[in-house]
Amino acid sequence: MFLTGRLLCVLCLVASAMVASAAVPHPPKPQPPNVILITLDTVRADRMGFLGSQRGLTPHLDAMARQSVVFTRAYAQVPLTTASHATILTGTYPQYHQVNGFGVPLPQDVTFATSIFRSHGYHTAAFVGSLVLDPATRSAPGFDRGFDTFDAGFHRRRPRESRYQAIERRGGEVVAHALAWLSQHPRGPFFIWVHLYDAHDPYDPPEPYKSRYASAPYDGEIAYVDSAVGKFLTQLRTRGLYEGAVIAVMADHGEALGEHGEATHGIFLYDETIHVPLLFKLPGERSAGKRIDSRVQLVDALPTILRAAGIAPPPEMQGRCLLTILQSLGPKGAIGQTELTAPDRPAYAESDYPHRTFGWSSLRALRAGKYLYIDAPRAELYDQVSDGKEEHNLSATSVALVSTLASQLNVFRQNTSSSREAPKVTVDPELQEKLSALGYVSDSSSSPMPGIKETGADPKDKVEVVNLLHQAEILKEEMLFREAVPPLERVIALEPNLPIAYLQLGTALSSLRNYDKALPVLRKAVEMRPDLIIPRYQLGSALFETGEFGAAAIEFETAVSRSPEWPEAHFSLATAYARMDRMPEAIKEYEKVIELRPNHYGAHLLLGRALALSGDPASALPKLTKAASLQPDSPEPHSFLADVYEQLGKTADADRERAEAERLKTNRKP
Repeated sequence: MFLTGRLLCVLCLVASAMVASAAVPHPPKPQPPNVILITLDTVRADRMGFLGSQRGLTPHLDAMARQSVVFTRAYAQVPLTTASHATILTGTYPQYHQVNGFGVPLPQDVTFATSIFRSHGYHTAAFVGSLVLDPATRSAPGFDRGFDTFDAGFHRRRPRESRYQAIERRGGEVVAHALAWLSQHPRGPFFIWVHLYDAHDPYDPPEPYKSRYASAPYDGEIAYVDSAVGKFLTQLRTRGLYEGAVIAVMADHGEALGEHGEATHGIFLYDETIHVPLLFKLPGERSAGKRIDSRVQLVDALPTILRAAGIAPPPEMQGRCLLTILQSLGPKGAIGQTELTAPDRPAYAESDYPHRTFGWSSLRALRAGKYLYIDAPRAELYDQVSDGKEEHNLSATSVALVSTLASQLNVFRQNTSSSREAPKVTVDPELQEKLSALGYVSDSSSSPMPGIKETGADPKDKVEVVNLLHQAEILKEEMLFREAVPPLERVIALEPNLPIAYLQLGTALSSLRNYDKALPVLRKAVEMRPDLIIPRYQLGSALFETGEFGAAAIEFETAVSRSPEWPEAHFSLATAYARMDRMPEAIKEYEKVIELRPNHYGAHLLLGRALALSGDPASALPKLTKAASLQPDSPEPHSFLADVYEQLGKTADADRERAEAERLKTNRKP
């Protein structure tokens, strides 16, 4: 009885303890912070007020910088958009992720930011400002991996469309899309990426910045980008999403603006295109106002963002977490100052663009100690302390130092390169045309393009060629074909073995309907690049316009055989067949266009016409009706529908369509 009583007492005590424990609520697990990545395309560090600019262009970014950790000496790894963003979003060097140009797919085995965030319960969304980062256009394949939402939707510019309706989007619109998503996003933490493309050339800021900065339109673009960022940050504060978030802001690369002879970016590795703004706003504004003067890189951005969000970066990431610099470091100079220093790490940069596109030498750079070393056919060495503008090449008088840095650069590349086989990239004619609209001479692989003579020339000796080609591309995109001819003729005079110059000149002359001059130039382009599709297609188009339909069909057939998924090649071939009265073959090709692109207006229109002329009005009717729905303001579908209804004996329907065609023709007249 005594034992039983003691046992009951013990049981009661245990039960009481369990009840008491259950009655004490456990504190809820804190939600991970929201993470916002803002990338500013083509933004120079020296335009930022928080980095010392006196131009007054960035009041909103300056205000954010006062609440953030600012890295005053941050460097990009590549002066090109897709390659640099691949480094930002993977935390690896370009020689590891191998996305060294447009259209190069992101390898599946390279860890991407979204896969990490999704594994920690984050919702993910991206809002990009240009076709150049749109995976659907095949310019950045794989960049949508792991995003719940990837807001892009760009396309090749159509007649009467502005560039902002097709190939890029104003920063204000990108921000509006991001804010709309934030209004609807599910519960739980989110990672969003907002990409603002406005500072990329051609420099065309909206009002009032266009008028205010008429003499310095690039500065106008910077001021506009700052205003777009300001609106976004204001809305984050209003919605209670600012204080607790990790917000990282950085440029992917800068802009040369003529320094060292380069008009824009992509070739050289000097500070004007590689030194970039970089700042991190931490939850609760931890470390607000700190300025780090140590040299850092964009490859460090993702590891830093992950650590700030409480996530351990995976071991394969090659960047380092920059928050460690804040730990165990005293202020530089007097007590209370906010500038911190840590031992510098070398910063690496590269550009394969001159090699892939022109057959010239690639460039590699290493910033180490106080020096900038550039590996080129004529090596370059600059003392960045005494020669901040990198104008005095010391390589001839510092042979031993150049040799040491060259060795360090080679060892670094060996230690950070991937052993996987480089991704194979097929030539995509549609992508080439889209990139041309952005001013890029498009490329297709890490090797020189087929037909390009690998000269290994020093890009320093060839930069005028790049500038002239870029100028001509922009002029052509703005339909200023006559103005594009002189720079292209100048390129051919400077570089007579460059096929792209003949292609672009021939295309410009064709657009001016100057076929007598265009045809021999295009034939030269085909002769120099017999395996490339675009020269053959453009030659076929010029032959078609001169009435040489048979010769045009031969070129289009070659284009179709080499790029069977290219709708425009099938469409042009179909039209050539139709003009040659080869209707069954024309119908087959038009049907192929619709299979590849179901809403192709021209294919529906001309397939319907071909079917009607072949004696099959019943099959023509739905094709022409679809064409009318795709372009409601066009009279042609209604004119053809009137003919079809006449064939079908439906006079009232024919009269209705004929009247509609006349109405639309009248409305079209100026």
